[in-house]
Amino acid sequence: MESEAPAEAGQQDAVGHHALEVSGVSKAYGPTVALEHADLSLQAGRVLALLGENGAGKSTLVRILSGVVSPDTGEMMVHAAPYKPRSITEARGSQVATAFQELSLVPNLSVAQNLLLPRLAKSTLGLVSRRQVLTRGEEILSRHGLSRIDPDLEVSQLPLSDRQRIEIARAIENAGRVLILDEPTAALAETDWIFEQIIKARQRGVAILYISHRLAEVREICTSATVLRNGRSIATVGLEQATDGDIFEMMVGHRVDTTRQVAPKSARDPKPRVQVSDLQGEALNGVSFEINQGEVLGVAALEGQGQRALFRCLAGLTAAQGGTVQIDGKIAGYRSPRQAMHFASGVSYLPEERKTEGILTGLTAATNIVLPFLPRIAKMGFISARSEEATARRAAETVEMDKRYLSFDIADLSGGNQQKALMGRTLASGAQTLLLFDPTRGVDVGTKESIYTAIRQFAEAGGSVLFYSSELPEIVQLADRCLVLYDGRIAREFSGDDIAEHRLIAAMVGHSETEAA
Repeated sequence: MESEAPAEAGQQDAVGHHALEVSGVSKAYGPTVALEHADLSLQAGRVLALLGENGAGKSTLVRILSGVVSPDTGEMMVHAAPYKPRSITEARGSQVATAFQELSLVPNLSVAQNLLLPRLAKSTLGLVSRRQVLTRGEEILSRHGLSRIDPDLEVSQLPLSDRQRIEIARAIENAGRVLILDEPTAALAETDWIFEQIIKARQRGVAILYISHRLAEVREICTSATVLRNGRSIATVGLEQATDGDIFEMMVGHRVDTTRQVAPKSARDPKPRVQVSDLQGEALNGVSFEINQGEVLGVAALEGQGQRALFRCLAGLTAAQGGTVQIDGKIAGYRSPRQAMHFASGVSYLPEERKTEGILTGLTAATNIVLPFLPRIAKMGFISARSEEATARRAAETVEMDKRYLSFDIADLSGGNQQKALMGRTLASGAQTLLLFDPTRGVDVGTKESIYTAIRQFAEAGGSVLFYSSELPEIVQLADRCLVLYDGRIAREFSGDDIAEHRLIAAMVGHSETEAA
């Protein structure tokens, strides 16, 4: 892959010229219409946001633009030339590249190999040259401020955040004309790096389509937005003129009360359900805390401070190297999330990475929802389709997941709808302790409020929740108490009205108690 060629092509394009035109594009899957006469226009050197609820058609449009699927009708043009990609490779040939929300990296290949696929550097004999692959990989990583990442490391060994960065860097390398970023900050706690890459791409004339549910960051990096609703393009608006309320109304078709509050935080007498004492392990350096019955305990941390290791250890995915965990007074000896589900009053885990740890492709969304607790709904060892559907529908309703998606293969759903399915499954598991890692990642604003309400109602009924969020306002709104992790230790603990963004930020970067106050 000639990684410099796209950049040179992009530099020739004048800012403001139309780089991509989409007119009347439609796509149906059987009786379900995913897109209906969608229109979109991208200009060179500009960043356009694509907004809409989960199921509005954003993921389908991204797949069409990326060459993953073909539209049923409509026309697409890239720099005034017909654009009809039949694969990701063909799209890249037109200098259109996508960083997918559900990462497309090959986990058992190295970082460098993933960056260069499908055209790996070869020697004069026509064989793949490992040395040249590593050299080229190092150059690409350096170009994108990622020199700290070993180009020879297998991708599966990287944390999700770095895999997200590799996905984005590879897309930028191939995006000479159009760059599509699908929820690019979903796995990133900070936006500085990605915004820096976007600015560089803009400066060389690349047109950028930015898909995100986080309006604050959309406003920071985009000047305008196209809104989809029910597969149709509703409008393209300037973000300086449109309020959040205007945008939400276009997304859902009616005015949304963005000030709606979740149920009040718990005031019950504390009674410990989970007791963690001096927990040691990968990235954990003596963590101790309790989660009470009826309590929502938040975890705030910058990237790589031990939050992932903590949740995986409590879920039974990794073994602690020291310390103890007690659930309902019993030493936790489970070694998998399945065992954790049936230990004491039950522990249910919403994983960080839904694609590899959460969903089972090839099965419907309904089956994915009910799979962990099939024995509970079985009668004499048999499970009726009606029973599965009814159970899945009740779980879906808690997170406002449209019931029509229950019959879909879960792999065909948008990332946000996949997250809804997994969150519905977690809430319906019957476990009294929930471990939620970024529970609203990739979901729309309306569903976020539904998930917040469901979590509070779960706690009000006596359940216990430990949740990590990359969005601090979410922690402020939801948590009864908040632990701040820093360097694998609990740096600070806040409760009640003391849970404020400025205090959390100060503690997250290692400031002293006085500075954080």
